[in-house]
Amino acid sequence: DRDRVEGEALALRAWCLFELTRMFGHQYEAASASTDLAVPIVLEPTLAIGENSEMVRNTVEECYNQVIADLEAAQEKLPEKNDEFINTYVASALLARVYLQKEDYENARDAADRVIGSNDFELLADVAEAFGQDEATDEDVFSVEISTLDGTNDLNEYYALNDFGGRSDVEILDAFFALYDPADARSLLFVVDGDIRYTSKFNNEFGNISAIRIAEMYLIRAECNQRLGTAVGADPVDDYNMVHTRAGLPEAVSVALDDILLERRLELAFEGFRVHDIKRTKGMIGTMNYDDPKMIYPIPQIEIEKNPLLVQNEGY
Repeated sequence: DRDRVEGEALALRAWCLFELTRMFGHQYEAASASTDLAVPIVLEPTLAIGENSEMVRNTVEECYNQVIADLEAAQEKLPEKNDEFINTYVASALLARVYLQKEDYENARDAADRVIGSNDFELLADVAEAFGQDEATDEDVFSVEISTLDGTNDLNEYYALNDFGGRSDVEILDAFFALYDPADARSLLFVVDGDIRYTSKFNNEFGNISAIRIAEMYLIRAECNQRLGTAVGADPVDDYNMVHTRAGLPEAVSVALDDILLERRLELAFEGFRVHDIKRTKGMIGTMNYDDPKMIYPIPQIEIEKNPLLVQNEGY
């Protein structure tokens, strides 16, 4: 069981380090990744607090290299089937996500293609059935099981209405909802309470959270093939249509990069992608550029007090 268990641990370590890196470090850019600071890379357990527990922040480049090394190792160690635990295709899907954020489109395309080519996952006929289910669906590459023993989860708590165990914190702007075609089945994944609109993706308090869906892999492969002028696995328009027509929209004959990026925005809304997509496409959020210092979190003061080797992010 050693390879399987180690593979699971490597994949989870990589996933955590990836999220920490893009939350506390700037977007990966080749010109500055070797000097931009992210978070410390901790590869050994901390058995006692002492000088050896004081670590400097590694660079964005170093963190991405570690994430990719962990996931590539996990991909080789993990089996194709692993019950409810991470398997080799989950590691590949995470690699696709990481490479896309790094703007390494060839490797992102190939990793997504490996997941799709497994034929272990398929889009559900009804997009609404992809969310809030009590069991993992055929669309889930990886989902997190939530039960009454776990209590509530944050997606449900912040997005869902009170009637579904949430706090109704996140209101959906009319301008965003207007991006959906009236015939788009995804426009039905909203609920209006009074005069305020909310997403209904997380309305089951104890429903599974779809952390990676095969829809994301189709859109990654489509985008990367479009950017590279390739057709690995499928033509970009065919992958685009897999998601687009599932939403009840007419099949496209041709597709542009902006079409794929919009489809990604509509399909993956509220699933944790938008801010990172803006960063990697060099966009703006309100009046702030993607690389504004306020677009990453400050290092918590308590961490700096415990570890004086940590350097605070600019602007804080």
